[in-house]
Amino acid sequence: MSCCLNPDCQNPHNPDGAKFCHSCGMPLVQLQGHYRIIRLLSAQGGFGRTYIAEDTHKLNECCVVKQLAPKNRDPWVLEKSIQLFEQEARRLQLLGEHTQIPTMFAYFEQEQHLYLVQQYIEGQTLVDELKEYGTFSSQEIREFLFDFLGILQFVHQHGVIHRDIKPDNIIRRHSDHKLVLIDFGIAKQLSATIMSQTGTTVGSFGYVPIEQMEGGKVYPASDLYSLGATCFHLLTSIHPWQLWKTQGYGWVAHWREHVQEPLDNALGKVLNRLLQENYQQRYQSVEEVLEDLSIESQRGPVLSPARFFWTQSHSGAFTDSFTKRHKLKKTLLIGGSILLVGFGGYGVWQLKTHFLNTDFITFNKLKYDLAAIRKLQPVAMSIAISPDGKTLVSGDDQEIKIWNLSPWKLKQSFAGHAKWVLSLAISPDGKTLASGGQDWIQIWNLSTGKVKNTLINRHNDEVIALAISPDGQMLVSGSRDKTINIWDLKTGELKHILTGHMDQIFSLAISPDGQTLASGSRDRTIKLWNLHTGELKTTLVGHTATINSLVISPDEQTLVSGSKDTTIKLWNLNTGKLKSTLLGHTRKVNSLAISPDGQIVASGSQDRSVKIWKLSTGKLKLTLDEHNDEVIYVAITPDGQTLVSGSYDGTIKMFLLLD
Repeated sequence: MSCCLNPDCQNPHNPDGAKFCHSCGMPLVQLQGHYRIIRLLSAQGGFGRTYIAEDTHKLNECCVVKQLAPKNRDPWVLEKSIQLFEQEARRLQLLGEHTQIPTMFAYFEQEQHLYLVQQYIEGQTLVDELKEYGTFSSQEIREFLFDFLGILQFVHQHGVIHRDIKPDNIIRRHSDHKLVLIDFGIAKQLSATIMSQTGTTVGSFGYVPIEQMEGGKVYPASDLYSLGATCFHLLTSIHPWQLWKTQGYGWVAHWREHVQEPLDNALGKVLNRLLQENYQQRYQSVEEVLEDLSIESQRGPVLSPARFFWTQSHSGAFTDSFTKRHKLKKTLLIGGSILLVGFGGYGVWQLKTHFLNTDFITFNKLKYDLAAIRKLQPVAMSIAISPDGKTLVSGDDQEIKIWNLSPWKLKQSFAGHAKWVLSLAISPDGKTLASGGQDWIQIWNLSTGKVKNTLINRHNDEVIALAISPDGQMLVSGSRDKTINIWDLKTGELKHILTGHMDQIFSLAISPDGQTLASGSRDRTIKLWNLHTGELKTTLVGHTATINSLVISPDEQTLVSGSKDTTIKLWNLNTGKLKSTLLGHTRKVNSLAISPDGQIVASGSQDRSVKIWKLSTGKLKLTLDEHNDEVIYVAITPDGQTLVSGSYDGTIKMFLLLD
């Protein structure tokens, strides 16, 4: 199909091969000789149209072409149009450096019309997402804000006010699920300048603040009002315009009355300030919003549980509400954790994976080196790496496999479970393997593959977390039945049953001195126990969702927790006080690893990234975006030189960390 560029054409679509428009008779031309217009996307009410085009110089890559063709042919209007177009295009060229803003490919004048060519974003607008999946929860609004505010901060720092923030102008990109801000409204800004004497409004009714509605000067706070109205729409599925038509701006004083689900009170305070009618009473900058969101996220569990549910699949595995909203296409899911055991920094994971086979790729990256990629098949439900970093153990349906990491080779496999192997742990001396599943806990000789002991499962549900004490004497198991069992690893004697959590146990960690056990639960709390007596020492409260991962620093001063609430928290292990909250991930944090020297923490997230943080300051040092799907575990080898990450994209990637 080809499309006519005449802005007045009533029926611009034409069959392939047509030389002239069948409706208006205009020649069907390619812009700049290589942009072939194929579809009309929208009209800009007297100022031009927006089209989908193919770039024949880039293997017919899709792009968006915005046309500015003012019907007002006054010479001053045309001159001003060109001036503003060039000015705004340069701004967009600069903004396009951000990965969540469409890249601008070209801007030019042709046949007395102005054109701007931008990257086409394949994805779903938030308004379409709202229609398909329903209203957002408090936590999903938080995730949205943390992701989107980073984009808006970049825009404002470059002196640009968007003027039209709304769900229609925010796309969740299919390739990585990240938000993209579109439509910087060149036509609308031209309209405002050229026709300001008529009182033309720039923006979309319902989302526009009063100062913008009245045609006055706009501020960063104007965009923040539109952001607040967008959050309201996502929370309630009510278009703000529906309320504005009957109440004017009076609706913002009573917006909470329209929220049906219980609302996170801390988030409500943030939205309330975003929606102030007087722009001077709103947040004046993105930084102020982020500061309040960060402070409130540290004050405790204020999240309503209304949408924090898990749905059980046929396999007994679990998937969260994000899976429902964004249709993650996985065949088998299980909630899990990463455990770092002892002094070394070697990891134990209880999570879903898809794995095995060999590939090897090398290439250099700034500050890190992607040294190898490994693939595993069939599905591995649990993985552990030996303390010497030479052996990888994977558990799947009834079978455990032992792999040599370098060179990559299957050493042996053995069966010992009647059902899925959900968790693994290796003793500090590398001689003993513990495996937990839907049936029982097995103790193995790792070198021979022989069963040393079978611990008849005293849990009433699946064992999804295991940890072995640094002295190799005790095994700790955490279960969906909300209990923690402490065993004598050599004799198999059950020494303690720890109760206190109100929901499933997802993560465990033991301090390097072997005195303290930390447990993380779906009840949103972390509990610290005396490992030897089973006495509860304290309960840490601060996360607003499941604690998926726990690690303890080698100096025993800091406990690090990663949560489904997208945050990482640093706690004083001795006092239980919250030291800081690390923000940066836009989806749940699945796993954590800490370097042997205690200098850095690595985190793997559902947002497909691995982030490396400086433990002492909490500052983000590096983001690795090498995976094509959710990162489910990370680990750092005992020498501190290699970071290992695994993902739903079916790969394990090994990164050499460079100074």
